[in-house]
Amino acid sequence: MPKDQSLADRLMDVFIHVGLVILMIFALYPLLYVAFASISDAGQLISHKGLLLKPLGFSIEAYKSVFKNPGILIGYRNTLFILIMGVTLNLLMTAMGAYVLSRKNVMWNKAFILIIVFTMFFNGGLIPLYLTVKNVGLIDSLWATIIPFAVSTFNLIIMRTAFMSVPDSLEESAKIDGANHFTILFKIIIPLSMPVIAVMILYYAVEKWNGWFYASIFLKDRELFPLQLTLREILLANQTDSMSAGASAGDQLQIGETIKYATIMVATVPILCVYPFVQKYFVKGVMIGALKG
Repeated sequence: MPKDQSLADRLMDVFIHVGLVILMIFALYPLLYVAFASISDAGQLISHKGLLLKPLGFSIEAYKSVFKNPGILIGYRNTLFILIMGVTLNLLMTAMGAYVLSRKNVMWNKAFILIIVFTMFFNGGLIPLYLTVKNVGLIDSLWATIIPFAVSTFNLIIMRTAFMSVPDSLEESAKIDGANHFTILFKIIIPLSMPVIAVMILYYAVEKWNGWFYASIFLKDRELFPLQLTLREILLANQTDSMSAGASAGDQLQIGETIKYATIMVATVPILCVYPFVQKYFVKGVMIGALKG
């Protein structure tokens, strides 16, 4: 702490740091609990009460059982397809929309923005959405979880604000050299807005990875279920019997508990690994998107 700080300022700093540490513990402990439980001995875990501060014994049988479940591997395949194709489409459509709305000479620009913002607060509802998806033939297709959600209004506004911060002189110089709008967008605007692009990738990737609700509505074929929908069935419907086959009824109950925790880890860790790669862009990207209206 700086020596010229008053006692009140120092006490406030201590209070803030202690508060942040407490919040970190509350946020981190559930993840650690799941991680410790997933590698614990099933018998010891089922009889354990209270806090779990370390693994109870050590066993990776739950992970072996999880990866033997074909539904998990199918879910990974479908989720990766939704993630890669969805985020690609999201970035492309959001960037193109943000570019148009960030140009000052677009006719009825403010009217378009008001109409788009209106959709953040009011929408047609689930039934019209389902009927629309059904009428265009996307039911029981992974594209049903991608195309209807190609643009997020919130992300569009953030990216538009970031694009507006790019100096007009760069665009004018490019036009003098004969550049069209696509050249300006993909070779000037986007390279200069990479912090915001990184934030958009994070936002969209987390949304796609965690998405299960619309998949449960639009998808009936189990071969198309994403990972989170499979995880939901395992956790809520207690469908761990196929992964604990061969064990007695009592052992199945015990193993089933560790399988649930292992499944959560398998579904959570991959998206957590994305954060370190975009962390350095995160604060800068959000701030850029909030500087101008």
